[in-house]
Amino acid sequence: MKVSEAISSRRSRRKFQSDAIAHEDLLKILNAGIDAPSGKNRQPWKFVVVQGDSKKEFIELLKNGAGVHEDEEWKKRAMNSINIMNEAPVSILIFNEYGDNPSNELSIDQRFQELVDIQSIGAAIQNMALTATELGIGTLWICDVFIAYEDICTWSGQNNQLVAALTMGYSPDKSNIRYRKNLDEVVEWRS
Repeated sequence: MKVSEAISSRRSRRKFQSDAIAHEDLLKILNAGIDAPSGKNRQPWKFVVVQGDSKKEFIELLKNGAGVHEDEEWKKRAMNSINIMNEAPVSILIFNEYGDNPSNELSIDQRFQELVDIQSIGAAIQNMALTATELGIGTLWICDVFIAYEDICTWSGQNNQLVAALTMGYSPDKSNIRYRKNLDEVVEWRS
């Protein structure tokens, strides 16, 4: 599969089969993340692969985090993401190795560095999602993991910044492409 084919065929999947992902395929996906470009070659990513029995503990942490939230609409959306993650055989938690807890104050220089690192991590996540697509594995990039931020960091043994999760598995979902803005809506030309 060409890169352009992977880009155009990649879809966010929300339904997964229980079939395990081969360890060799997980290694290919993780190595694709490591191959991403990063500002100043800092390679700020740290990946924690959650599967098997660990997944049950992880899902409970998320449910507990959602349960204490006061906004019912927000809780409903979070529970939807939790149910998707529970169905998928693998979730990869992605941390910014150099990042700090989002509730901590940052200087302007630290904030700019954090932006660079998070952009680099976004490139790593995209590389992993495209490689999974090439391997016939569906993915969903999830940010609702913040509902149990402190608990997840403690549980995973990570003392750095949680950025997102990439949930994956074989998917029966063959949904079509969702609406995308046209070029003229998002591009301004300066000559």
